[in-house]
Amino acid sequence: MAQETVPYGRVTQKKPAVAELHILWITAGLGCDGDTVSITAATQPSVEDVVLGTIPGLPKVHLHNPVLAYENGDDFMKYFYMAEQGKLEPFVLVIEGSIPNEKIKKEGYWAALGTNPHTGQPITTNEWIDRLTPKALAVVACGTCATYGGIHAMEGNPTGCMGLADYLGWDWKSKAGLPIVNVPGCPVQPDNFMETLLYLLYQVAGLAPMIPLDDQLRPTWLFGTTVHEGCDRAGYYEQGDFATSYGSPKCIVKLGCWGPVVNCNVPKRGWMAGIGGCPNVGGICIGCTMPGFPDKFMPFMDEPPGGKLSSTAIGVYGKAIRALRKMTNDTVNKEPKWRHPRAELTTGYQPNSY
Repeated sequence: MAQETVPYGRVTQKKPAVAELHILWITAGLGCDGDTVSITAATQPSVEDVVLGTIPGLPKVHLHNPVLAYENGDDFMKYFYMAEQGKLEPFVLVIEGSIPNEKIKKEGYWAALGTNPHTGQPITTNEWIDRLTPKALAVVACGTCATYGGIHAMEGNPTGCMGLADYLGWDWKSKAGLPIVNVPGCPVQPDNFMETLLYLLYQVAGLAPMIPLDDQLRPTWLFGTTVHEGCDRAGYYEQGDFATSYGSPKCIVKLGCWGPVVNCNVPKRGWMAGIGGCPNVGGICIGCTMPGFPDKFMPFMDEPPGGKLSSTAIGVYGKAIRALRKMTNDTVNKEPKWRHPRAELTTGYQPNSY
């Protein structure tokens, strides 16, 4: 997309390649709308900042989310029909909720949005995805249900549901050449999603490079480290000092925390305004940002497989480290001997003689 520069005082400011952009947000997957509710708490940036145009360089953004919209009924659905017909360009498509398999039953449907005016039948979520993804500049899966299937895709579920990349294909690309962008979390961390959306809006506007993603299509700067690496309790783990009951400030791996192997930045970022986040408030990490969630992380309250071996090994090491650090602490946790109220000066100071 071409960029135009316009004079602005003494500064040359890049004009966005796209003047207006729509965000079509489908919450009609198998889900609880929890991700939409979550992002209303975002501040970096907030939803209001994006749609009210307070962020420099962004095109005018129109958000169409059924939970947050003023419109309802046909007034809301018309934007989806316009997008399908190629009359609402450009747009970014956001999917929330697991994608059901509509091919495994003889009648009925699992999830739908709106009604086909010709047949009077609901339009399935799968059909909307088929209609809209070829025309979208970018497609974002919001929350673990949409990214990897989540709770609804547990073993034994009757819907055969899956994540968006399972449905479209992991090598799928938008017409602008962008892969699916996965922002997992149950629900998604508010600023993680809005920061990712902001990046994509800048990219669509021609003001940012290709978004960096890992092999699970997650933004690398958000999911490149583990819960453990950003956790305030990690120092206790290193010393082999584990909590045995809830309420303790120590490492909670033995209570069932999966933090050492889970890609998530919540302990570092917090939940709202830097405050909260699962281990930060005493809750174990259950791996909700991971593709294997929840099946591979159950039962949640047990020490993870391999945890006993690793915590036993770190316990031996940690015991020795704690003893050595106590020795050092005993030495430095007292004042130097030259600080005293006696008459003589014992600091080692030598006055100059002239």
